[in-house]
Amino acid sequence: MADDAQQPELDALWREVRERLRASVPESTFKLWLEPLAASGRRGETLYLSAPDGVRAWVERRYASLIREALGGIGGLREISFAAGGDSREGQGRVELNSSYTFERFVIGNGNRAAHAAALAVAEAPSEAYNPLFLHGPPGLGKTHLLVAIANYLEAHAPALEVRYATAETFTNEFVTALRASGAEEFKRRYRDIDMLLVDDVQFLEGKRQTEEEFFHTFNALYEGGSQLVLSADRLPRELSTLASRLRDRFEWGLTIAVEPPNLATRVTVLRRLIREAGVETERDVITELARRIDANVRQLHGALTRVLAHASLTAKPLSPDLVAEVVPKPLRAASSTPVEEIQQRVATAFGISRAELVGSTRAATPVRARQVAIFLTRELTDLSLPQIGRLYGGRDHSTVINSLRRIEAGLDEDEALIARVRELRVAIHNPTSEEA
Repeated sequence: MADDAQQPELDALWREVRERLRASVPESTFKLWLEPLAASGRRGETLYLSAPDGVRAWVERRYASLIREALGGIGGLREISFAAGGDSREGQGRVELNSSYTFERFVIGNGNRAAHAAALAVAEAPSEAYNPLFLHGPPGLGKTHLLVAIANYLEAHAPALEVRYATAETFTNEFVTALRASGAEEFKRRYRDIDMLLVDDVQFLEGKRQTEEEFFHTFNALYEGGSQLVLSADRLPRELSTLASRLRDRFEWGLTIAVEPPNLATRVTVLRRLIREAGVETERDVITELARRIDANVRQLHGALTRVLAHASLTAKPLSPDLVAEVVPKPLRAASSTPVEEIQQRVATAFGISRAELVGSTRAATPVRARQVAIFLTRELTDLSLPQIGRLYGGRDHSTVINSLRRIEAGLDEDEALIARVRELRVAIHNPTSEEA
């Protein structure tokens, strides 16, 4: 942890960063996710943050880039890392995991039953069942839950094993920081002298040649040493087109399993659990109506439920199917023939910019936001793959497309103006003559 002399300086620095963050997100988001963070230490250009259990994993996945931008080199700091249990120890401690991500709390359905069984088998017998285990599927379907559940299971049942969980982004950031600080050997020890490595979102390694090279050697060292590897990505290894072929090959050495979107019955079960945990009583028809309206992933399902409960509280309206329909309009789905050009033009017009600006390289706030919305709608309303979408938006790489999707998904959980704009664009795209009538 920071010593007594260093802590006041860190506290002052973090207060400045927090004010920047407060101005960048809705107040409710700041209060819930960012206000609980605290600066606990520093090493080189990295600031270590502590966070309560259940907050860290979510913040790291959704707001790490935003925090890094807000940090902006203050005090010579440019990177962040989350300390374990509030103790930075120069970032060498055991990662603080979300304790709610367990096998018992994972809702099993037809689309994820095989993935759950494989993850549990790996947890019960590391390096004996499937090595590596590679889970793939779109965001929000429970891949992170399963990876963390493995780590939590081993912490409870085999605490002597050295287990490390990291996102590919965290692995990359720590590697870059180690190179700058001439700490490559310590980095290797941290990731290679272990019994199990779980890495989330390995697609983020694409295009980062030095990090790919390091991860390749890390993979080899662990595999040859008999350690277990568990990896996740948003698509099959062979579809990670810009990743080195030797890494793609290794990812397929073990068992590769898809995690698919939940069916209606699974979504209903998830909602029942969420509603029970929220301490709310409601009728089955309310749950069923909401489950029918959100069929993308569990994360969006949770966000939609939060919006419905908040609206009911603020307006004093009873929970009902009509309220669900009011707050969560059922998304209109276009046929796969919906032209991307039409989506781009509609979005550009709605944001008051040209289509060239939308797909161009400008980093101005309005075109960037418009581009994110257009990418989100293209993903939703067409059958194009993520790499195909990236190519249609100025040749952007896969990680940029994923980042755009996540930012809009996050906004649709809490930003009423964005919710309304996306809804209007969906209608305009599906009914092109409605505005002209």
